[in-house]
Amino acid sequence: MKKDLSLKLAKDVLKIEAESISGLIGKLNDNFTRAVDTIYKSSGRVIVTGIGKSGLIGKKIVATMTSTGTQALFLHPVEGMHGDLGIVTKRDVVLAISNSGETKELNTIVASVREIGATLIALTGDTSSTLARACDLVIDVGVAREACPFGLAPPPVRLLHWPWATPWP
Repeated sequence: MKKDLSLKLAKDVLKIEAESISGLIGKLNDNFTRAVDTIYKSSGRVIVTGIGKSGLIGKKIVATMTSTGTQALFLHPVEGMHGDLGIVTKRDVVLAISNSGETKELNTIVASVREIGATLIALTGDTSSTLARACDLVIDVGVAREACPFGLAPPPVRLLHWPWATPWP
């Protein structure tokens, strides 16, 4: 790969990511402060769930929370569907992550978490999605455009996207 092309692609990715982060500032509202307050006042743990790339981001959120003293754990939605929902109590706060808000496995366990009585917070790019409608609080994390040409990869992967592996615009 030519050095000029790799530098151009890396700069383009960083510009798009910067635009996306800046675009989220205007989306912060009272739901964000309510979510922070809910987590702060909770007598339980923060249980983060998501599948695919959202799940990987969720695991990073858990790692950050635990390193700063917040009791948190990751619950994989499929494992939750097969018995691991027993870890969730009504004192917990469940943070459910899905860009589309229509992930079947995630929405299946969200319905069960609702019955348990835990507080549900959605991080989603679609505030009218099934996930958003099922949660107590919704934080809009939708971006205008993805840096990945296919809209699939989160930021670190985008930066290392190799143009010879798949078509790059």
